[in-house]
Amino acid sequence: MKNLIYLSIVGLLFISCGGGGGDDPAPTPEVKNVAPTIPTLVTPTDNKLCVDNTVAFQWNAATDANKDAIVYQIQVAKDNTFAQIIKTTEASTANQTIALEKNTAYYWRIKATDSKGLSSDYSAKYKFYTAGDAVVNHLPFSPELVEPALNTVLSTTTAALKWNASDVDATDVLTYDVYFGTTNPPTVKIVDNESVKTKDVTLEPAKEYFWKVVVKDNKGGETVGQVWKFKTN
Repeated sequence: MKNLIYLSIVGLLFISCGGGGGDDPAPTPEVKNVAPTIPTLVTPTDNKLCVDNTVAFQWNAATDANKDAIVYQIQVAKDNTFAQIIKTTEASTANQTIALEKNTAYYWRIKATDSKGLSSDYSAKYKFYTAGDAVVNHLPFSPELVEPALNTVLSTTTAALKWNASDVDATDVLTYDVYFGTTNPPTVKIVDNESVKTKDVTLEPAKEYFWKVVVKDNKGGETVGQVWKFKTN
């Protein structure tokens, strides 16, 4: 009888300490981290001539759905492909001041990174020029590719080469030389000092083509663009 009473007490204690088995709270679902939004550039505006080489950069702040702290990475380069990055800096606010060389064309872009290491894509890229001492003329900006897209593969026997270019000196008249061929860099000039920004070319199958544009202003300024390429089937 004593043994029966003892076992009953132990059983009751086990049930009470076990919490009824199944009353545990459900686990909190994990919140997925998402990247911040892409910042948008404000100043210097695109094609801006800055009066000083100490440049104040400003952008519209990114947002983060997880309310994470955000750090911005600003990149400043001397070419529009950002192969020649001369400055990379970080900021926790939506502005930063950077000292640069005088009388130089620059390109800038920015991305946002949250405190968990997830980053947005880079913003659009803007170009600007720092003023120099008694500078009369500024070189044109590097030409920008329109089409064919870089490394694209074409199935046609002809193509229209298209590009764009600009100059911070708004009154300058721009003309172009275009080099095109199957060697890298291309050496055959197919456009000489023309103002149009397109050129039709004839293609052969199973070839890789290279081309570049030289932008010239009417004051003797000249900027050589990068080499672009595409293939044919």
